[in-house]
Amino acid sequence: MYQPHATVIGPRLWSKLRDLAPVRVRPARSILLRQGDPGTHVIVLESGSALVTLVGENGERTLLAVRGAGELLGELAVLDAQPRTASVIAAETCHVRIVPAADFLAFVEQHDLLAPLLRHAITRVREAETVRLELATAPVPARLASALSRLARSASAAASEISVRLTQAELAQMIGASRNAVGTAIKAWREHGWLDTEAGGGLLIKDIASIQAHAHTQT
Repeated sequence: MYQPHATVIGPRLWSKLRDLAPVRVRPARSILLRQGDPGTHVIVLESGSALVTLVGENGERTLLAVRGAGELLGELAVLDAQPRTASVIAAETCHVRIVPAADFLAFVEQHDLLAPLLRHAITRVREAETVRLELATAPVPARLASALSRLARSASAAASEISVRLTQAELAQMIGASRNAVGTAIKAWREHGWLDTEAGGGLLIKDIASIQAHAHTQT
């Protein structure tokens, strides 16, 4: 079962890691990490949720994963001194701590964390492979429901209704679908009262379980 970094390294070390940098606020849709950039720092995600996306040769963006509070972002590029392999975008307002690469590497060495972090990275790779297979084979409603479910699970709010601060065009691009196909799926779910559209272009998820169940009846 997938676990966040805070669980993998334990609460004591997670607290020590957090102490290495002050809290900063990043608004929804801001780029936290950019694909191809050098690994100059690691981000500790204190609150909020973020999208891990891969940009293809023609500019197409694919959603690989959604990360929530208690996660490290960009640690692999620091650990192997290679360019970042994906971009990370804030899905909502995020509170983060930006830890310089040198400080993070010293922390990993001091607390013998390399092996557990690499095992965790392997789990992430497998998760991304599952998502990419789904994007290649599943119908649009199932792809969209899965993406919304990941966003709902990772959202910082514990309320019964979850706000997704992404436009339908952005969601369509991330699941490899047309804007019209995404709009059609959302229209059906809105008519059932399972979600609503927001004035700013986002979605308000009211019943993700019903959305998932309905999506899989369309396969």
